[in-house]
Amino acid sequence: MLFKKKPLLPPTVQEAVVAAIRAAEAKTTGEIRVFIESHCSFVDALDRAKEVFSNLSMEMTEERNAVLVYAALKDKQFAIFGDEEIYHKAGGQQFWERAAQLLQNGLRKGAPDEGLVACITELGNALGRHFPFKAEVDKNELPDEIVFGK
Repeated sequence: MLFKKKPLLPPTVQEAVVAAIRAAEAKTTGEIRVFIESHCSFVDALDRAKEVFSNLSMEMTEERNAVLVYAALKDKQFAIFGDEEIYHKAGGQQFWERAAQLLQNGLRKGAPDEGLVACITELGNALGRHFPFKAEVDKNELPDEIVFGK
């Protein structure tokens, strides 16, 4: 007998997250990706996020302005990792703490969709301020779909 594995996020949540990514990226040349897995294979979620960022070649964006939202749902761990240009231009540690708090609030309430959408919206606003959309040069450098790990 073959068992079908339950998806980490229901299709409606996935659709809401992808819609939030597309809305956020419509205001910026920046890129946002979401990576979801059950368990974090590292002690520190930020270290795992850095690895995933590299594995997804997110540092290859033209303006070095990609952001990864990482979550290990069963371990209740998450991290937000941004490339060098957005990290500095968005205001450093204080900005990342606000975005992380929005994600954490949703996860604590058992509403990952709310947390992810709020976090992505906040990230999109910062990207839009520091890397505004330019119709003549903008292209979607990275896929908008959620990447799922194990």
